[in-house]
Amino acid sequence: MTEKVAIIGSGNWGSAVARIVGRNVQNFPHFNKEVKMWVFEEQVDGQNLTDIINTKHENVKYLPGIKLPDNVIACSELKKTCDDATMLVFVVPHQFVAGVCEQLKGRISPNCKAISLIKGMDVHEHGHGFRLITDMIQDALGIRSCVLSGANIASEVAEERFCETTIGYRNLDDGELFKQIFHTPKFRVNIVDDVVGMRKFAQMFYKDVKDETFFESCGVADLITTCAGGRNRKVAEAHVTTGKSFDQLEQEMLNGQKLQGTSTAKDMFNILTKKGLCHEFPLMTVIYRICYEDLPPIRIVEDI
Repeated sequence: MTEKVAIIGSGNWGSAVARIVGRNVQNFPHFNKEVKMWVFEEQVDGQNLTDIINTKHENVKYLPGIKLPDNVIACSELKKTCDDATMLVFVVPHQFVAGVCEQLKGRISPNCKAISLIKGMDVHEHGHGFRLITDMIQDALGIRSCVLSGANIASEVAEERFCETTIGYRNLDDGELFKQIFHTPKFRVNIVDDVVGMRKFAQMFYKDVKDETFFESCGVADLITTCAGGRNRKVAEAHVTTGKSFDQLEQEMLNGQKLQGTSTAKDMFNILTKKGLCHEFPLMTVIYRICYEDLPPIRIVEDI
């Protein structure tokens, strides 16, 4: 059976991943050589971004200076992107996953499988609980879903600086297949049979979470990397030094990309509030208050 990969998302992380996938599928006979990448259409200097990507083979807005393989084809139509795909790579902001899945319902091959490269979660209405993005995809589309997470900064991956990452799977064959499209000598992939993270928090909601997962690239290493670099670190530092709101800084600094950390902090706080657990998670609570209640950032030291 020939596998056909479609990438859903084309920001800096999506484009960095497309560069790897586009190269890797050419190395295996069981992969279709064309990789379609869904692009939310927008104008850049009077041209469609999809046209620019397909002629210059570069995402000039979100990953400038990095060439994409010729076999990566930008497409502005989500359904057309995923036609006949057997492997879906989800790499959109988590707040858009539900809408994407709704458009794809009934159009996905039953032998298709998915992988989420998305940080965040789907919080149930009124904050009474949450679902992993992998579960959300699985439930909406009726297909198996893996997750890829690690100590990864999109620009570093695109520049082929050494990075490691972790794929969590429920089906070993799926995990090994997704490893083939992502693993390179400079982007090392390990696979584990666990899709849940965040030790204490996860164990309250997912009793079978494995301790060893926290020592993979998707665990402590990812936490350190996210705190040291990337858009969340950059905007948080600007908030501390300028006092500007996160919404204002997102518009000024991220060139159309979305800030994920603040919305995740809000989701986490809502869950903890409903469960009466804020006192057990003071760090998560104070981060929310800094983001949404104008608490001075120095309180992150005082309140934990």
